[in-house]
Amino acid sequence: MFLPIGDVPNPKTTPYVNWLLIGINIAVFIVVTIPLSSAKPALDDPALLDYLNAIGAQGNWPVQLIYQHVSAYDLVVFKYGFRPAVFSPLSMFTAMFMHGGWMHLAGNMLFLWIYGDNVEHRLGHVGYLVSYLAAGLAATLFFAMFVPNSQIPMLGASGAISGVLGFYFLWFPRNRIKVFVFLFPLLMTTLLIPSRIVLGVYLVIDNILPFLTRPTEGSGVAHGAHIGGFLAGLGLALAIDRLPGVLKMKGTLPKPSRKRANLVDAVTDIVRSIDRDDLPHAVSRYAELDSRAQRGQLATHNLLAIGDYLLASGETDEALTVYRRLIAEHPGDRNLDRAYLGAGRAMLQKERCETAAWHYLVAAVDLAQSSEVAEDARRYMKMIEEAEG
Repeated sequence: MFLPIGDVPNPKTTPYVNWLLIGINIAVFIVVTIPLSSAKPALDDPALLDYLNAIGAQGNWPVQLIYQHVSAYDLVVFKYGFRPAVFSPLSMFTAMFMHGGWMHLAGNMLFLWIYGDNVEHRLGHVGYLVSYLAAGLAATLFFAMFVPNSQIPMLGASGAISGVLGFYFLWFPRNRIKVFVFLFPLLMTTLLIPSRIVLGVYLVIDNILPFLTRPTEGSGVAHGAHIGGFLAGLGLALAIDRLPGVLKMKGTLPKPSRKRANLVDAVTDIVRSIDRDDLPHAVSRYAELDSRAQRGQLATHNLLAIGDYLLASGETDEALTVYRRLIAEHPGDRNLDRAYLGAGRAMLQKERCETAAWHYLVAAVDLAQSSEVAEDARRYMKMIEEAEG
């Protein structure tokens, strides 16, 4: 057995919304699930007949047989769990806070407790709540796409929590997950494993492979919801990370005059502008480059000059866009240490992004081609440690 039980590092802020979500789920289980699971259904409840028809019960069931096989909680799940065949916007929300048993609840809340605090710190309290619910809705819709006629209710917080895991996968790649390994009687210990390995196993081994082999079978696990939630969280994280810089670069930076822009192609104009120290014009022409192939014609030192100028000018999001593109589009380049250093410095200028900055700075140290870059990165890392201490 391999069970995640914690992660490092953790933010110093208090994850109030994460605690609230955990509290609501536990409260619903204590107040609703436990008492109603042992209660008998009301025989005059109209939902009882609908439930029996939905599960394929034929003819008249004796009261004793109903009481043996149906609980009052089954009817609540039938009404407030999400059934793709009976689309209900209300049940898309209520299903997120209902669970089938204490093991179902405990597993979900453990994952939420481990991963939610870092994501809430990065998004802020309101942003985290909105993103959690949005990922849960996306997970439900993704699940429903593959079983549109199903009358089996889907319930549980795992779709929304998978969205949290998607955020975590993108934003905290250098975090480590404390995993309890129990292979009795051979091994019983805890290991610190890189977060992307743990989450990659969760996505591929625990969900994608079972989903591909039995996408519509009633296994009791909504693999489709887990995949949909994870992809939603990943997509939202990418949009939050990347869109501001791209949109600002496209929409707010000054455009070169038509006459000057037509004199030479953009790449040549950028290089000439940097050579004569006309960085504002180089930045405006860079914003016109729409493809990776175009940007690939620029030397790394030119791209770094643009990023450094934007960062020094207070254009943090735009600078991040340049550094991230450089990192993604020039793998193996000797100057990537400076790109990681620039990205780390930029992240430090954004609210609640200390952990992301730390990851970039660690990469800068690992890839440093000069003592100067390594010393600068360590200096900023020390600033983060002192601020958190």
